[in-house]
Amino acid sequence: MITVFDEAQRAHDPQFFLSSGAQFPCPEKPARIDALLGAVRQMGGPVVQAPDAGIAPVARVHPQRYLTFLQTIHARWSRIQGASAEVLPNIHPANRSDGYPLSAVGQAGFHMTDTSCPISAETWDSAYVSAQTAIHGADLVAGGERATYALCRPPGHHAFSELAGGFCYLNNSAIAAQRLTGAGRRVAILDVDLHHGNGTQGIFYDRPDVMTISIHAHPERYYPFFWGYPGERGAGEGEGANLNLCLERGTGDDGFVAALDKGMAALTNWRADTLVLALGLDAFEGDPFAGLAVTTPGFARIGRAVAGLDLPTLIVQEGGYLCPELGDNLEAVLGQFS
Repeated sequence: MITVFDEAQRAHDPQFFLSSGAQFPCPEKPARIDALLGAVRQMGGPVVQAPDAGIAPVARVHPQRYLTFLQTIHARWSRIQGASAEVLPNIHPANRSDGYPLSAVGQAGFHMTDTSCPISAETWDSAYVSAQTAIHGADLVAGGERATYALCRPPGHHAFSELAGGFCYLNNSAIAAQRLTGAGRRVAILDVDLHHGNGTQGIFYDRPDVMTISIHAHPERYYPFFWGYPGERGAGEGEGANLNLCLERGTGDDGFVAALDKGMAALTNWRADTLVLALGLDAFEGDPFAGLAVTTPGFARIGRAVAGLDLPTLIVQEGGYLCPELGDNLEAVLGQFS
């Protein structure tokens, strides 16, 4: 299996985030790369760097004013007397249909859903090459590769078209799906992260051409809280093309795989011919977020089941945080596609 990765993803190094009002070191650190890349090296497959496909594939998912915000906000923020070193929102609109401010502070609140997506001087460059990594992975699959792994960092599935959140800035899985759709593929996105892929759902919610399926801890008591409920099935022409499979906290291998079976049946019935697997490894029992209890053999079961669909598959890295088994869990999944 080809892995796509760019060392420039290391530059983004967020320092902290708030959880339940308390400040913690940000778990979405560059060191995640070492564990994930180490597993890839252990498996022995080729690692390539993506060529720059330009901003156009990104702009097919994210509007220009949002891209301009990400590119310029840190420099603008830094000119504010007494501003924090990283851009962090302190005010939000009641609705994103409200007025669009010119103020850097106001735009930060408009485009950032929470405090877990701080923006530094390096954030845009890392997010951009992370998106390029997903784009090239999509191109490889469109060109005939049966499975490709895009080691994307920062992750993307919490980013809406104009909203950063949950460590995510550009929605890599959505950008890749859009790229594959443009190549004539009928794409399903299967998100197996601990957290609901709310940004991905939002981007495609009223579209009939991409199916979105997310298996995650139930949001009634877990991030992202406001999205990911079973009744969210899509809207308008997209009605029926979104499926949320919610799990109780602490669900282990059998419960996760049972939900996975339902998700795979849905995308098969929808007649998807290409799959984007949004791979979160934070459903692991030893992950710092400790929401679910999937084991390393359980990740092998997940990988084996998805590989058994026998669809051209782009695997896009989403969550999964530092613990001794992080690389083992990635290897457990990828090893099923060989």
